[in-house]
Amino acid sequence: MSLEAAHEHLIKADARFADLIGQHGQCQLVDHGGERTIYESLMRAILFQQLSGKAASTIRYRLYALFPEHPYPPHDQLVLLTTEEMRAVGVSRQKAGYLQDLAAKAPIIPLAEELHSMTDEEIIERLIPIKGIGRWSVEMLLMFTLGRMDVLPVDDMGVQEGMRRFFNLENRPKKKEMEALAEPWRPYRSVASWYMWRVCEQKAENSER
Repeated sequence: MSLEAAHEHLIKADARFADLIGQHGQCQLVDHGGERTIYESLMRAILFQQLSGKAASTIRYRLYALFPEHPYPPHDQLVLLTTEEMRAVGVSRQKAGYLQDLAAKAPIIPLAEELHSMTDEEIIERLIPIKGIGRWSVEMLLMFTLGRMDVLPVDDMGVQEGMRRFFNLENRPKKKEMEALAEPWRPYRSVASWYMWRVCEQKAENSER
């Protein structure tokens, strides 16, 4: 499935996607399967939980900077960091515990090649036993690391707010309403969700002016 086909499908489903694509360009969901490990993707997901992208990126940069000889913290070195050392670079105490558990379990985390042969739900069930990894975290991995094109992250507040504004709703939609509204987007709900994030961000930028 190509992004060109996804854009064409979404425009047919709702003509307003043409304006979104024109404003924000091609969707930036990229398959990092060959360059970003599942371990690193889960680490990023933990760091980005319940934080703005800017704040999480700052903390991620500081944490990664503790390991200048590596592109990201190796699991066998990250597990040796104390909670206080992680707190010093901005990682919360709770997330420090999650990262330590992730690092300890890294040797048994499946490789991307193994996950590619599994369904979305099978991958979610396989990874959520890791401490601090919930459905949302795995959905981000499905979208941004494995390149799955039909994921609808119903627990993501940015997607909720984007859909609220896109459909001119009074309140943020709940799970069942989101699924119903997004049904015409199949099999490209990941791509549509990316544009819902852009809708949410655009409004936030306008409110700051």
